[in-house]
Amino acid sequence: MIRVTYRCVAGVAWPPVATTTRPQLVKGTRAARTTIALKLLMAVSGLLFIGFVLAHMYGNLKAFAGEQSFNEYAHHLREIGEPMLPHEGFLWIMRVGLIAALVVHVASAVVLWKRAASARPVGYVVKRNTGSSLSSRTMRWGGLTILVFVVWHLLNFTIVKVNPSNGETGGHNAYELLVDTFDLWWMTVLYLVAMLALAFHLHHGTFSSLQTLGLTNTATSRARARAAGWVVAIVIAGGFSLVPLSVLVGIIEK
Repeated sequence: MIRVTYRCVAGVAWPPVATTTRPQLVKGTRAARTTIALKLLMAVSGLLFIGFVLAHMYGNLKAFAGEQSFNEYAHHLREIGEPMLPHEGFLWIMRVGLIAALVVHVASAVVLWKRAASARPVGYVVKRNTGSSLSSRTMRWGGLTILVFVVWHLLNFTIVKVNPSNGETGGHNAYELLVDTFDLWWMTVLYLVAMLALAFHLHHGTFSSLQTLGLTNTATSRARARAAGWVVAIVIAGGFSLVPLSVLVGIIEK
């Protein structure tokens, strides 16, 4: 932008002096760009979580092969990468990566939620949910439910290894801990509630991620994205639910 400055000499503006100023980025444009960046971070971190829970679900299904097979799988996870990596080295690399992705995902969600709230500080007089799915309307509460569940899940099976049936901690038999946990009906119910929240979150999250990445530009692609959301939700949440239900009814036992 060229700005012309006049200097008054004897009542006459003379001579004209031209100065330049740097163009300023419109505040709204900057906010829009950061919003897009936050949505991209949520999409990418969400897809990483989908890959992780698919692999985790596959490992859980090893319980159907019996105690020896499941414990061998759990032990093998701690030896991946040896001798190039120390014992449990791969697991810790994966844990740190997942924690970083979780922080990015949650932080981005909080910032986007605050921006949406501040954009309309006064709520609608009549709230209408026309055109929105149950999974989209429960994303925030579902995400919070999943976060609380993950904390307990880590205490139960990874960090402290709390056995809720007897209060013991630090056991080394992963299969026995799994069976003792889901032999308790209330633990199975809590797990299934978390899986329901996960299913809703995955359903809408998969569609939103594909939308953010520009893969829903046509009616056909949007329909496929919604179908992909249902497939991911049912396969993952259903696969995780099979193990506790099978323990509870006696299919998987010690």
